[in-house]
Amino acid sequence: MGILHDDVVIINQSKNEAEPSVITINCPDKTGLGCDLCRILLFFGLTIVRGDVSTDGKWCYIVFWVIPKPIIKWDTCRWELLKNRLIGTCPSCSSAFGISYYSSELQSSMVTDVFLIKLFCYDRKGLSHDVTAVFSKLELNIKKLKVSTTPVGTVMNLFFVTDTRELLHTKMRQEETYEALVEVMQAAIISCNIEKVGPEVTACSQASPFLSSAITNDVVLRTSNNVSVTMDNSFSPAHTLVQIVCQDHKGLLYDIMRTLKDYNIQISYGRFYLKQGRKCEIDLFITQADGKKIIDPSMQRALSSRLQMELLQPLRVAVVSRGPDTELLVANPVELSSKGRPLVFHDITLALNMLNTCIFLAEIGRHVIGDQEWEVYRVLLDEGTSLSTPRRKIEEGVWKLLMGWEQI
Repeated sequence: MGILHDDVVIINQSKNEAEPSVITINCPDKTGLGCDLCRILLFFGLTIVRGDVSTDGKWCYIVFWVIPKPIIKWDTCRWELLKNRLIGTCPSCSSAFGISYYSSELQSSMVTDVFLIKLFCYDRKGLSHDVTAVFSKLELNIKKLKVSTTPVGTVMNLFFVTDTRELLHTKMRQEETYEALVEVMQAAIISCNIEKVGPEVTACSQASPFLSSAITNDVVLRTSNNVSVTMDNSFSPAHTLVQIVCQDHKGLLYDIMRTLKDYNIQISYGRFYLKQGRKCEIDLFITQADGKKIIDPSMQRALSSRLQMELLQPLRVAVVSRGPDTELLVANPVELSSKGRPLVFHDITLALNMLNTCIFLAEIGRHVIGDQEWEVYRVLLDEGTSLSTPRRKIEEGVWKLLMGWEQI
């Protein structure tokens, strides 16, 4: 028994850009699979407009209706790459028949090699965004960075990255990376070195006392978005029904699945609809890891409260004073598996570029805030451009683009 490798993921591309393409996934189940799949779709810049999932605990059947962003060129190669990434995160078919899926489980627990890309170049407007766009296309994930601008107009960029394709140790992959950077930076590039470093460079630290309370404290959201999360045990003899009604945002389904994965919750059946006015309705029939309903009222309150907070405020954005300077802070929670949210720095740099605001210094670090690990982006804005753009406009512009509520 089994299923052909090519049939694990089937993509039916829409011939009309306004109509969604359909992605069907048919594979063995595992807790957190929905989160891992949604994370890949978010990384590829796809908007999920509808979703269906059903599983018997061993085998699952998932359908996503997705629409690419207009600014992303989708050709046959990119669809094939997406298919390969989705297949790669699915457990092997043998796991459905009592054989442990060692490859999938071991891959999630293995320490991924971290590489330092040391890029020295001349400064120019939009530089950081162009570099992060190259990394996104090459599937290089930024784990940590430090960008420093010198008084003479040069920039030292230190990018600590992992390679989804696990090939950055090879000369061919390093040359591909260098050539892609040269293509967009042209004469601005001075030198580029790539070397392997230890994983300890991306280790998490306790929250810095210098982080603004706008990031470290739970704050009231800047939007009128209402989130309703209800739980009911009367609809099914074996499952707890979770019903969510909220406004759509970029990565909405990923935020829901990420939260359920962190709580070790299994989804037996679920539906997601995006309606007019970007209103979303989600119905999920769930169980705990032991296969039982969520009966404990305290557990229900904890899960409901966490879902509500994650949907109200999946990221935190603040523009604050750092001495005489202006600093942009962006923070997002990290999965228990240590994976951060995809493309955050890419979107930050895009928003700042659209706001004609330049970066003087930038850092990414991981901190424990409350009982969660967070990825914190600290961007010191160029003194000249930051003074010409109101802080509130920068904060709102970055927030809206991160949430997928363009335009600025």
